[in-house]
This record gives sequence, C-alpha cells and structure tokens, in this order.
Amino acid sequence: MYEKTFPNKRFKHTLEFLRKHVDTSESILDLGIKNPFSEIMISEGYTVENTIGEDLDEDHSTIENSSAKVVTAFEIFEHLLSPYEVLKSIKADKVVISIPMRLWFASAYRSKTDMRDRHYHEFEDWQLDWLLEKTGWLIKDRQKWTNPVKKIGIRPLLRQFTPRYYIVYAERVKNSK
Repeated sequence: MYEKTFPNKRFKHTLEFLRKHVDTSESILDLGIKNPFSEIMISEGYTVENTIGEDLDEDHSTIENSSAKVVTAFEIFEHLLSPYEVLKSIKADKVVISIPMRLWFASAYRSKTDMRDRHYHEFEDWQLDWLLEKTGWLIKDRQKWTNPVKKIGIRPLLRQFTPRYYIVYAERVKNSK
C-alpha cells in the first residue's frame, strides 16, 4: 500500500490509476505546466515532460513534437475550447485523462481573479467517452470518485455521494491517425 500522504483524495486516486496502466519505463508528456502532481509522478520514478504554458487551443507544437509514449491530461480539458483538436494532435498511443465532472447542483467553475482559471467545459462521463471515441481512442479503463468537503450545507452533503472526478485510460485505435 502506498504510504505517502497527499494534499487531496484526487492525487491518491490519480496515482493509483496511473500506476495500474503506465509503467515507469514509459515517458510521459503531461499537458499543462509543471504542477504538484507532476512532481509526484517524478518522485514515483516516471519521466515527465510538461507543456510550457502555451495556449493548447492555438499551439499544438509541443504535443506534435513530443516522442513521449503516454500523454496525461489531469484536469486540463475543461479549460480548453477544443479538446477535440488536442486529442487529434497526440502522437502517443496511450492517454490518461481526468476531468472534474459536471455537477447538476453547482455551476461551472469560474475564478473571478484569474482569467485562465475557468472551466469552458464541465463534462459528463459520456461526453468525454464520446470525444475520445470520435478522435480515435478506445477506453480500456475508467473510474469515478467523490470529493467530499468539510463544510455544512446541501452541496457539501451532495458531494459525499455524487462523483466529482472521472479518469480514463485509453489507447489509440489502430489506423485512426
């Protein structure tokens, strides 16, 4: 069992899922700038390269020029206008993607201070599945989990049993490029 503590449940579940599907010998391109979870992957023995903050809706060059065997996208697709184009530009044969799911009892996240920290999409699981299918990926595994918060109220109560995060492992369908 994994002994380290994590700042949140999401990191623990994400690492367990990643370890199940990606060997540390496989190089990873992690979409998004270096972040606390990138550091966790590196500390676990993964070789990780991150994108550098470019607008992935406009600039796919890092993705297209990467020789990584796996692309990870942890809570980034909801910030993109066109995750379809990003998925089409990936050359790797494996992806691991997690998203915060759309919650019927809460509006989409929007930071009032950081224009970049807003959710353009909040997917339902079937929407991400369909997006992957349309872009030539076959989902091999998926998982959901809740994100309870230590607050009092109706929304915190609903978060106790309503899945908030969805993660998938998918492989490129042969001849889909």
